[in-house]
Amino acid sequence: MKYNPSRVAYPPLAGSAEALHQQVRIPIDEITLSGELTLIPESNGIVLFAHGSGSSRHSPRNQLVAGVLQASGTSTLLFDLLTPSEEEADEHDGHLRFDIDLLAQRLVAATRWLDLQPSTRRKGIGYFGASTGGAAALVAAAYLGGEIDAVVCRGARPDLAGRALPRVTAPTLLIVGGRDNIVRELNSNALDQLRCKKQIIVVPGATHLFEEQGALEEVAALSAGWFRQYLRPR
Repeated sequence: MKYNPSRVAYPPLAGSAEALHQQVRIPIDEITLSGELTLIPESNGIVLFAHGSGSSRHSPRNQLVAGVLQASGTSTLLFDLLTPSEEEADEHDGHLRFDIDLLAQRLVAATRWLDLQPSTRRKGIGYFGASTGGAAALVAAAYLGGEIDAVVCRGARPDLAGRALPRVTAPTLLIVGGRDNIVRELNSNALDQLRCKKQIIVVPGATHLFEEQGALEEVAALSAGWFRQYLRPR
């Protein structure tokens, strides 16, 4: 299915209660990760954000996409994949941002944490991954199988998901910039390996970070449409 971003505009839902914003702490083994949980009343599902290399839950790009998802009626969880001390160490050599197995394990653990919360355990689950976070989202989706309803990757490195790609069962949307030539090729190759419902959309004129006017808004609209189609309450 093709989405026309000019027709996918999501104002706040009329007549709905206000969104509930919570700062959360997610315990995972011996560490605790910080996050921002936004619950939309009567939403079908919740989207977990896996940020890219060198980023965090405060990424303005992911915050913009999350805001559009929330306005469309989808709950969101933005959280840090690394602890502050890990982020500090990673700034020196970048070894953790490319540890896809570690990042995927953190994403799976955060999903399990949502399963235990009364307010979220019955909601469908989706993943939004950017850059290396896209690879982590695909690996986590492959591991969890039918527990994940949908995946969207923005400017991702799906090649880093390796052998997990054919095992992804969730409908997957790959969004790449038209001027992001290397990443566009990597995503095209990954599309061939995916065996699920899948689509790749190239945003004309956009580079890797979608900083061009209107480019990120188009990503947000496409993502909202994908999640609205596939997220289902449990």
